[in-house]
Amino acid sequence: MNEALLRSLTPSVLGILVRRGADFAAAEDAVQDALVEAVRVWPADPPRDPKGWLVTVAWRRFLDATRAETARRRREDLVDEEPVPGPAPAVDDTLQLYFLCAHPSLTPSSAVALTLRAVGGLTTRQIARAYLVPEATMAQRISRAKRTVSEVRLDRPGDVATVLRVLYLVFNEGYSGDVDLVAEAIRLTRQLAAVVDHPEVAGLLALMLLHHARRAARTASDGSLVPLAEQDRSRWDTVAIAEGVRILQAALARDRLGEFQAQAAVAALHADALTAEETDWVQIVEWYDELVGLTDSPVVRLNRAVAVGEADGPRAGLAELAALDATLPRHTAVAAYLHERDGDLTTAARLYAEAAHRAPDLAERDHLTRQAARLNARGSR
Repeated sequence: MNEALLRSLTPSVLGILVRRGADFAAAEDAVQDALVEAVRVWPADPPRDPKGWLVTVAWRRFLDATRAETARRRREDLVDEEPVPGPAPAVDDTLQLYFLCAHPSLTPSSAVALTLRAVGGLTTRQIARAYLVPEATMAQRISRAKRTVSEVRLDRPGDVATVLRVLYLVFNEGYSGDVDLVAEAIRLTRQLAAVVDHPEVAGLLALMLLHHARRAARTASDGSLVPLAEQDRSRWDTVAIAEGVRILQAALARDRLGEFQAQAAVAALHADALTAEETDWVQIVEWYDELVGLTDSPVVRLNRAVAVGEADGPRAGLAELAALDATLPRHTAVAAYLHERDGDLTTAARLYAEAAHRAPDLAERDHLTRQAARLNARGSR
């Protein structure tokens, strides 16, 4: 059973049903039913035209549901409109579906869930497992999202920036269970890049590939975090790095710089260094300056303070840090790192311990706790 093929066909089949007059919620349910039927039937009897088969089965499932819920006249009109079996139309509604699933009226969590379901072709159970929530909870979230967008026309213009933000959220969720959300986010972004010509789409794809290339080196055998400077760079995926750099260079050549291209440029500079000591921190600071101009994000300014500390020395980094809100996530951890670089181990150990208490997850908390213990042990010698 080729699950990748099913997932790649899902958005175009859904788009065809919506264009034929099915509301989004009913069409999405019908497509999911067709996917389940394909899993049951295709291994023994694979169709010559998989997309056409899915369209036919999904439309019939939609009609079956409509017959049970609508008046006789509307039911007969829909039956008269049923197309004869044959090749499905070549219209690709993938981009419109992305826009629909990233509708501004949806919360970020609902937009992510709906994108994974309608465009990604994942089941509610798979999405729930990936996000570590009960299946009933995820079903309610998706159902509310479908109701919200059910009256939105498919041919309305959408916002690429919103779609990219949703895909970035999927990527940052990491992975768990039987669905690797990092790989899924890359697959969906590749799909988006195939139907829309936009440098920021390419920038996001490059950023994902460059970050994903370091995945194998990010954790030790015991599951503990390995900081970038300490990672075994021989474990980085050089094929993914080369692809990411190639995509980024083509996007930058168009001279329409955006946030994701600038982030990818920072990631590319890290990937280009054979050792941590060879990292071009001066150029990284310049890219963070671009990012500050594009986003004015406090998180970007925090990352820039780290880069300044590497390029111009820890005291310069601490001076940049002093101008930022101390309640920013990871502000205390950055302060601890820069104080350690500056030789103030007592302050660094205290700040590492404080940062551990504020850490957002267990792996980061354990890492920061170990850092504090390491410095305390050095101070007691």
